Amino acid sequence: MTLFRLMASFFRIGALNELQYRVNFFVQLFQSILALVVGLVGLGLVFNYTSELAGWTRPELLAVMGVFIMMNGLIRTTIQPNMERLMTDVREGTLDFALTRPVDSQVIVSVREVRIWQSVDILVGAIVLVVALVQLGDRLEIGQVLAFAATLLMGGLMVYCFWLMITTGAFWVVRMDEIVELFYGVYQAGRWPVSVYPGWLRMLLTFLVPVAFAVTVPSSALVGRLNLQTLLFTALLTAALLLLSRWFWKWGLKNYSGASA
Repeated sequence: MTLFRLMASFFRIGALNELQYRVNFFVQLFQSILALVVGLVGLGLVFNYTSELAGWTRPELLAVMGVFIMMNGLIRTTIQPNMERLMTDVREGTLDFALTRPVDSQVIVSVREVRIWQSVDILVGAIVLVVALVQLGDRLEIGQVLAFAATLLMGGLMVYCFWLMITTGAFWVVRMDEIVELFYGVYQAGRWPVSVYPGWLRMLLTFLVPVAFAVTVPSSALVGRLNLQTLLFTALLTAALLLLSRWFWKWGLKNYSGASA
């Protein structure tokens, strides 16, 4: 319960800070709609020449786009701002303020920044997802909904773990910003199912950067393409990444010398 109270407190503080600049909401809304239009144009161009892409129909790819936008909103609302602040704190030696709190250091550096206007993407992605489901016309079964919710959560956790491990590299390498930008650039490939890519790139997007588990797997669960083997493997990989990122964080802290050192 302490964790949820802490998250609620930081969310309230972040919301109050963001509400001071309400014009940012309209700027973000414009950016989200523009990105959606560009994505829909690209989807339309593809299906001018084919009826399906790597076995995925147009409504199914629209569902993938919806999940991609939702996950992108989650990343930009919570994960990215916290990791950017962590890198800044390590570089400037101001991480001490988080480390001296009577709360687990990994928890506090992971939830202290919230950019609520970025959550517009979560809403836009949800709308796109609903439209895709209407176009599919199939009645959702409770198993599909539960699998989608579970894999979406696990996908978000994987992205968090991966980004935390990259950011923790700032304890050894001063400038990690370029690597983080590279990760975000690779993540953009998630707007399409990984099955459309060549084998080597598919492996990269599945195991080196967990784009497949963040976007393609939840989408597959929702449209009835997910099998039990993939679901179990996703759960095992999520647990492994949580343990690995925790260990890596602890190791990184041992190499940190802040302002009080």
